Amino acid sequence: MTLEELYQIIMDRKQNPAPGSYTVELFTKGEDEILKKVGEESVEVILAAKGQGNPRLIEEVADLTYHTLVLLTARGLTPADILAELERRHKK
Repeated sequence: MTLEELYQIIMDRKQNPAPGSYTVELFTKGEDEILKKVGEESVEVILAAKGQGNPRLIEEVADLTYHTLVLLTARGLTPADILAELERRHKK
């Protein structure tokens, strides 16, 4: 799965809410809940990197990536917006 594919799934959940979907639950609870999850996952990435091994680090970075994409989607932003910023920085 690519990040773009994951983003498209998240977008679909936002546009076509499915009962029981965790993603829909996040959108329903609102931005504060999404930000809380991004914060929690950020801390878990740090803890995993500091001593829980690479498999755990991979799991936590995956969680952080997912929640970050949910935040972008909630704000009407896309992975392309992030890539454009990275490209802009690279050209400096």
